[in-house]
Order: sequence, then structure tokens, then C-alpha cells
Amino acid sequence: MSDILDRLAATLETRKQAAPDSSYVAKLYAKGTDAILKKIGEEATETVMAGKDGEPEKIVYEVADLWFHTLVLLAHKNLSPADVLNELARREGLSGLVEKANRHE
Repeated sequence: MSDILDRLAATLETRKQAAPDSSYVAKLYAKGTDAILKKIGEEATETVMAGKDGEPEKIVYEVADLWFHTLVLLAHKNLSPADVLNELARREGLSGLVEKANRHE
């Protein structure tokens, strides 16, 4: 399953070198972090609305958009899906209450 994440991450990396008018992602990169974060916020809101509607197809569609845009952010910040998967693996088996208490915020 992580193969698709790896392929998508590789594609997102190539878009860093692309002209902004050649791809949607290249245009987002050119606009910078704030534009990427705004898009993630929009997609998060649409995901919440789809969840409220309860239609499985809409939920999957909006979560895919949200994940995609968070992958754009990761690539923009020179991070990868593996970084997130490693963090999830670190948390595996750890109580959510314990993990939250251990955060250094």
C-alpha cells in the first residue's frame, strides 16, 4: 500500500523543478507554504462536511484530497510519507492518552 505513497512522493518531488504554469503542484509550490496550508484547510473542511453527510464515496474522495495536499506540504518541507509512517509506527501500541501527555508542546 505504501507503494502508491512512494510513487506520489516521487512525482511531487519532480514537480519542485517544474514551471508553475506546467502543473497544479508546481503552482502551489511557487505560491509557498501559506497557499499549501490554505488548501489543506479547505480540504479538511470538505472532509468534515463529507463525514457529516455520511456518504462513503464522498468521504473517500475528500480524504484522498486531504491526504494529497498534506503530501504536497510534506514534500515542500523536504519530508516524506515515510517520516509520517515512522511516527505512526512509533506510536503503535502506545495509549493515546500517554502519547498526548508525552508531547512537548
